[in-house]
Amino acid sequence: MTTKAPQTLPPSLRSEVSSLTDQDVYLFNEGTHYRMYEKLGAHLAAAGHDAGVSFAVWAPNAREVSVIGDFNDWKPGAHALRSRGSSGIWEGFIPGIGKGALYKFHIVSTQHGYTGDKADPFGVFHEKPPRTASVVWDLDYTWADGEWMGQRARRQTVRAPISVYEVHLGSWMRLPEENGRPLSYRETAPRLAEYVERLGFTHVEFLPIMEHPFYASWGYQTTGYFAPTSRYGTPQDFMYLVDYLHQHGIGVILDWVPSHFPSDGHGLAYFDGTHLFEHADWRKGFHPDWNTYIFNYGRNEVRSFLLSSAMIWLDKYHADGIRVDAVASMLYLDYSRKEGEWIPNQFGGRENLEAIDFLRQFNTQAYKEHPGIQTFAEESTAWPMVSRPTYVGGLGFGMKWDMGWMHDTLAYFAQNPIHRKYHHNHLTFRMLYGFTENFVLPLSHDEVVHGKGSLIGKMPGDEWQKFANLRLLFGYMFAQPGKKLLFMGDEFGQVREWTHDASLEWHVLQYAFHRGVQFWVEQLNRVYREQPALHELDTDPAGFEWVDANDNETSVLSFLRKGKSSTDTVLIVCNFTPVPRLEYQVGVPCGGYWRELLNSDAKDYAGSGMGNEGGVRADYRPGHGRPHSLRMTLPPLAVLFLKPA
Repeated sequence: MTTKAPQTLPPSLRSEVSSLTDQDVYLFNEGTHYRMYEKLGAHLAAAGHDAGVSFAVWAPNAREVSVIGDFNDWKPGAHALRSRGSSGIWEGFIPGIGKGALYKFHIVSTQHGYTGDKADPFGVFHEKPPRTASVVWDLDYTWADGEWMGQRARRQTVRAPISVYEVHLGSWMRLPEENGRPLSYRETAPRLAEYVERLGFTHVEFLPIMEHPFYASWGYQTTGYFAPTSRYGTPQDFMYLVDYLHQHGIGVILDWVPSHFPSDGHGLAYFDGTHLFEHADWRKGFHPDWNTYIFNYGRNEVRSFLLSSAMIWLDKYHADGIRVDAVASMLYLDYSRKEGEWIPNQFGGRENLEAIDFLRQFNTQAYKEHPGIQTFAEESTAWPMVSRPTYVGGLGFGMKWDMGWMHDTLAYFAQNPIHRKYHHNHLTFRMLYGFTENFVLPLSHDEVVHGKGSLIGKMPGDEWQKFANLRLLFGYMFAQPGKKLLFMGDEFGQVREWTHDASLEWHVLQYAFHRGVQFWVEQLNRVYREQPALHELDTDPAGFEWVDANDNETSVLSFLRKGKSSTDTVLIVCNFTPVPRLEYQVGVPCGGYWRELLNSDAKDYAGSGMGNEGGVRADYRPGHGRPHSLRMTLPPLAVLFLKPA
């Protein structure tokens, strides 16, 4: 039985426990309050006060707002809040309740007699879906990741090796002995850290862990912008997961969705009986692809809300990076819309000026407050200067996903090798723009869902050729300039398309081909980290040089990767056909012995074992405009990495 709390305290006492100052209100209404999560929502009374909770919510078009919960039998009006002048904020204090209390805001609008029970937009914890109440909670936690936090800035620069393992928490690993139950945050921590550390990835990127009612949205239809989903534990449990990864030298990137939000009745939509967080005009406020609402970036308080959301993950959860989803949908007013279904900006253009301003504000503040982090844009168009500073007209992101590389490369690999010579430009085109942004090369979850099949399923040929192609794909990816991202399951050649309702197919690792590709990824990560030439100049044209981009007849590519030191050079040669190339000549800049760092056809990776017995000595014979050349064996469907001894 719950204990009934008395009515809200008188204003004099209520003001004593409220931490919401006039300056907070001013900055919130101005759109420049970046930590409003400390003020709005539910906050336990500070030490020295009687037990209780301060509540505050923004609902400018409400006539009445009250807190309902398990402490008052969810009775509207039992604990009324008071309006804070013209700010649109309603606030109050309820004594006698504490951590764990369930609550919502009951809103009676001035518009059309609307009433609604809403979860707390600033709630830091919510009931486990499908239940939708917010939970009074604190964010107290003792961190033990000081060593990581002190060094992460140098481990996340554009000159550092960054190799990201993308994870959906609910389906990475499940417990078959418990009817396929997903792991909790704390159960995930040691398993994920050991696995990622063994395979050599530098970072984990989580698909959105923010609270979401529809599990099948994978987190991309967010309602709780300040709360990790309670499906796997408490906020402190998620902090433990991040802390544990940090203690094992693994960075954490969080997927964040400021582009749209769902229409669930308990969420942000039509919050106070008006289109408060979203645009009222459907041509600007409704997303036709996802049946979701689009934030009104021109409203100051909405910007404060979103910027505070980003900041809480950096402040309280020690996130090392934020990946912003669907940036293109924010930048263009006509995104996925037909003529007449969108409204031009004030200059008659299709650019969303308010969203552009918001993204610049987000990046500026994120880097100002946490200089060691990185921000990543999933931006699928040719919008210029996405990863360039705002002071030169850029959007201010640290890095951008190279979606063009991903589409072109997968289209090429889907071709039967006999036809690949006619599609050679799919591989070479990227280097025309490869240094216009700070790129991440993604093979993400989007490529293995919605009927697209698994990565191994996209590869042509028999079983041997499929796995040889997959190893070649990963080797080509790690050889290219740009940071790397690989979705879970791809690293061992999962056979079936990814599904959020089941664990990865860990059982396939009993087979040599799957173990081989997993070991190949491990070795790629090792060499990528160890060789400065493969990461140091990822975003600098000086780090890449074609040897031969034009041998489409044999479907062979060769190029050099270079580091800052003149001695750091790695040669990469890719054979994209199942035909071995014997005595293949490749021009190189220096003589001597060139040692094989990696050969994707080695038997260790379940390949055929063809190669050059560990290396090749350069002849003093010109080739490709260079004074020396190598005459080597190119294994079928394979990539070679070589370095001067």
